[in-house]
Amino acid sequence: MNKMRNNSSVSILVVEDNRTQGEYLRYILEKEGYPVTIASNGKEALAAIAQSRPHLILTDVMMPEMDGYELCSAIKRNPDTSNIPVILVTHLFNPVDVIKGLEAGADNFIIKPYTPDVIYTRIMSILQADNTPEPNNNKTPLQVVFSDRSYTIAATRLQIINILLSTYEVAVKNNSDLQVAQEKLHYLNDQMQKTLEELQKKNQELSLENHERKMVETALANANKKLYLMASITCHDLLNQLNSLQGYLELSSLDREDNPTLAWSYVDKATNILGQTIITVKFTKEYTEIGVKSPVWHNCRELVNKSLQHTSLNHVLLENLIPENFEIYADPLIEKVFSNLIENAVRYGETISKIQIRYEYINGVHSIICEDDGTGIPENEKGMIFNYQYGKNTGQGLFLSKEILSITGITIQEMGIFTKGAKFEIICPEDTIRFV
Repeated sequence: MNKMRNNSSVSILVVEDNRTQGEYLRYILEKEGYPVTIASNGKEALAAIAQSRPHLILTDVMMPEMDGYELCSAIKRNPDTSNIPVILVTHLFNPVDVIKGLEAGADNFIIKPYTPDVIYTRIMSILQADNTPEPNNNKTPLQVVFSDRSYTIAATRLQIINILLSTYEVAVKNNSDLQVAQEKLHYLNDQMQKTLEELQKKNQELSLENHERKMVETALANANKKLYLMASITCHDLLNQLNSLQGYLELSSLDREDNPTLAWSYVDKATNILGQTIITVKFTKEYTEIGVKSPVWHNCRELVNKSLQHTSLNHVLLENLIPENFEIYADPLIEKVFSNLIENAVRYGETISKIQIRYEYINGVHSIICEDDGTGIPENEKGMIFNYQYGKNTGQGLFLSKEILSITGITIQEMGIFTKGAKFEIICPEDTIRFV
């Protein structure tokens, strides 16, 4: 819009009480070659007009002493100045602002915040309209009622159209800006939703990790307690066995010449005690392996299948009904639990022909059932089969099984009916099972 020669003949009066805003408008206008005078309020503006008549007036609306509407009305009421175009510079928050502008006789609006291009466009449109007078340019007063108040408008049709177009332009721009803002808001909302979902996922993973870490810590603490207890028990047993072994060997040494038969009986007893000592040492080795490694999640169906590597079914049929996606959180030695249960069933079941291992969920309790159709376990022995002393005569398998399971809070009990078969129930707390 470089028309410096033409613009230099168009003087403009800027009425603005804010010095920064006034200087900014001066900078914009002088950049295009317009001569600019600044007044800080309506009264100063009227004095400036009396001294030097401007070609165009840009006035702020909100000013002390005399606001923009009052200044515009004063200019338009004065026959000497009524034909000077007045552009109101306002935020235009309300339709009443438009009506008050028309009532004051304003020629157009510039809506804050504005750009230099908007300023130049409004000035050019006013100057072009000023050079092209409107035919039948009468200003018949028109009464308008809005918001329970009456307004008298005496503007020309061209003034009304220009102001309405200005406000419509602002409305379109604001609507466009609002749509852009809404799109940005939707985008940001989507990004926040994704971030929230990621945070929730991370939080769940951290919660699960913390929960499993606590489970590991609890399991290790339990294992340490059990190892300490077992060490004291086995140490006591080993000392008794070694003392007995030493005693029988000493007796056999004393009687080997005078009574060889008695001496050899002592040797036989010493041999039996040595066998028990070997069993105790082996058992101690197996027991010390419990809790050495942290508990982990195991596929239960695969555990049952792998346990067959350590035992023989002979003629017995094994039904593995554990779901393929069922996992159990337990000590890594849990495979021995299933091999011990299967081995005991085959060895002591007598009439056994089938073993069934399955998962049950009844009355809020998760259980793994190992059931057979053998002779079962007598009622008077059910309370002893998981004891250490009882287990010594059967390889300590059930005692070990109970200890391995207890690392993560899992329990085992025998619920079968004697003569109809054994039924071992492995009861799993909620946090030790999952389906994946």
